[in-house]
Amino acid sequence: MAEQSLASALTALLGADRVFADSAAREAYSRDATPLFRGLPEVIVAPHSTQEVAEVVKFARATKTPIIARGAGSNLCAATVPLNGGIVVSMMQMKKIIEVSRNEMLAVVQPGVSTTQLDDAVAKEGLMYVPDPGSKTVSTIGGNAATSAGGLRGLKYGTTKNYILGLEAVLGTGEVIRTGGRLVKDVAGYDITRLLIGSEGTLAIFTEITTALTPRPKSAQYGVAYFNTLADASIAVDAIVSAGILPATLEFLDNTCIKAVEDFAHLGLDAQAGALLLFGDDGNSESVAKTVGAMADISSSARGVRAVTLAPDVAAAEALLYARRCSLPALARLGSMSILEDISVPRPQLSRAAEAIEKISEKHSLLIGTFGHAGDGNLHPTIVLDKDDADEVKRAEHSLSDIFNLALELGGTITGEHGVGSAKLPYLRAKLGDVSLSLHHNIKSVFDPDRILNPGRLGS
Repeated sequence: MAEQSLASALTALLGADRVFADSAAREAYSRDATPLFRGLPEVIVAPHSTQEVAEVVKFARATKTPIIARGAGSNLCAATVPLNGGIVVSMMQMKKIIEVSRNEMLAVVQPGVSTTQLDDAVAKEGLMYVPDPGSKTVSTIGGNAATSAGGLRGLKYGTTKNYILGLEAVLGTGEVIRTGGRLVKDVAGYDITRLLIGSEGTLAIFTEITTALTPRPKSAQYGVAYFNTLADASIAVDAIVSAGILPATLEFLDNTCIKAVEDFAHLGLDAQAGALLLFGDDGNSESVAKTVGAMADISSSARGVRAVTLAPDVAAAEALLYARRCSLPALARLGSMSILEDISVPRPQLSRAAEAIEKISEKHSLLIGTFGHAGDGNLHPTIVLDKDDADEVKRAEHSLSDIFNLALELGGTITGEHGVGSAKLPYLRAKLGDVSLSLHHNIKSVFDPDRILNPGRLGS
């Protein structure tokens, strides 16, 4: 359907205030936070209700028009880039916190609510929304559910998939379903909720989400340990986990990241260290002090340790957390483009993976800084380059191939928390195998028989 007639038809369906097809809007929705990917949509719609979403999907099915659901566009796998044109459905007008139930420890929200907005709202009830992605100030609950986002608390608490109790969703047929609900225990039928979480908008569009909450910790404490090498830091991580400690935070930065962060934020970090290990815990003050003290003691006696420091107050603790959270913007200052990637390996392979990434950096003559979640083996190698240098861009693409293949060789995965999207789709067969990939395709056909939802991604 021609762009003008598509926009006109959707305007007649939803009203002029819900439909945008001007060049500025189309350009704004042509990208998400993933570099090197761009696709121009034909039209953008901003529904305000489940019924409006369902009407748009029915229209898209009738006209065989691709439809891409999008939240804040902060994902890092090109999951919301409209590579096939079509309709982008912005969920940002569906941003109500419908209910917070203290006694049930749950919240019911629309998909456009940001992670921070939800956590701030439930904090008033002494509760916490646990998932803690790095982009939490802008990332939406709908987007988090679509990609099953992770974050800094994953080791102790789990990730988004562990905190979604139920969904209201629109299928590729325009039908509306509800999965799960307010129950802690419910094993009637297949677990469709878990199937939809992480499906990246290829099976359904989420319009309402019921999330589990936890009591808000009374206390939190953090510390930092510096090591000569990342291998030394990895040995300390193994010792901490082997001691039966399950901390809320166990993060690492390599030397490239440490230098970039220190130059960016001036936090007094040891820029000569080969690796920084950020550790911390939350809960009641007595158990937190015991856990953090034990991690400090283990780190202090570990091989290659340079120094261990505990944050004396909240301000110092926030500075340590900021050092981890600002790794990407700090690295991004070093070039006109930064590509933040996401692989996971078995924890004992962490140091081997980091060392191999350094060799990949040397092989392709690229600056690659690596940071991530040491406790669960999730690494974020970040390539910094000149976006206008075609040869450097090509070398970056080759290095990404090496990094994804490295993860698979070490028994890991091509994505731990960002998702597959378009960026990693070429490597999905190597990860899943032919039979599993075929099963994905068959599942897609059931939920979206005309394959209009986010085509060209999972299940396509």
